Amino acid sequence: MQIEILHLVEGARNAVGLTVVIDVFRAFSLACYIFEQGAVKIIPVGDVERAYQLRESNPDFLLIGERNNRKIPDFDFGNSPFEIRNTDFTGKSVVHTTSAGTQGIVNATMAEEILTGSFVNAGAIKAYLSRLNPVRISLVCMGYSAKYPIEEDTLCAEYIKQSLEGKAPDFDHMVKVIRETSGRRFFIPEYQGHCPKEDFDLCLRLNAFDFVIQAIPDDMFGVVLVKKELNAKQ
Repeated sequence: MQIEILHLVEGARNAVGLTVVIDVFRAFSLACYIFEQGAVKIIPVGDVERAYQLRESNPDFLLIGERNNRKIPDFDFGNSPFEIRNTDFTGKSVVHTTSAGTQGIVNATMAEEILTGSFVNAGAIKAYLSRLNPVRISLVCMGYSAKYPIEEDTLCAEYIKQSLEGKAPDFDHMVKVIRETSGRRFFIPEYQGHCPKEDFDLCLRLNAFDFVIQAIPDDMFGVVLVKKELNAKQ
C-alpha cells in the first residue's frame, strides 16, 4: 500500500488510485451531518452558476455552500454544521459548492475511486481502506479556499496515513495545533455570523460517524456523493 499526501487543486488533478479528498473545515464534515440527517445524495459542483441551474431544473433541491466562508446569495444554507443542526434532510438531494472541498472532487479525474475525508469519519475511512487494501492511496488536502495548505487538512491526512500504517496518531495534540492556528478564526467574535465557534467542535468530533462518503459517476450530474455503510459488500 503506497500512500501519498497531496495538496490543493493540483494535488486533486494528480491523484491516482483510491483517493480521499479532505476538507475538515467544513465541507466534508458538513457532508457527514447532512447524510446522518437523512439526505439521499449530495451533488458537488465547482461553479455557483451550475448550482443555480440545477435548482432551476429541480426546485426541490437544496443549495448549500460558501464563498469566502460566507453563505452564497439565495442558497438555503452556508457551509456550517451548526447552521443545519436542526434540519431534517430526509429524502432530500443537496447541491453543494465550496471554495475548497468540492473543487477537489470535480478535479480528481484520474482517481480510481473517490471518498471524502474529515476527522468525523476518519476511523471509517481507515477501516474501508484497510478492507480494500488498494495498491495506491492519494490523500488530497484541499487547504484554505484551495489556495494554500492548512493545518487541519494536512493533520487529517497524517491521521489517516498513520492509522493505516499501524501507528497511534496523537489526536489531542492535533486538536491543540489546529486550535492555535487555522482554527482560531472560529473564536473571533466578529466572525461568528459565518464561522460559528460551534463548528470547531462539530468538525473535530473524531469518529462520530461510522460510514464513508463515496463519489460515484452519474449520467445526469457528472458525479454524486452517496453514503456508504461499512457493512456493505465490496
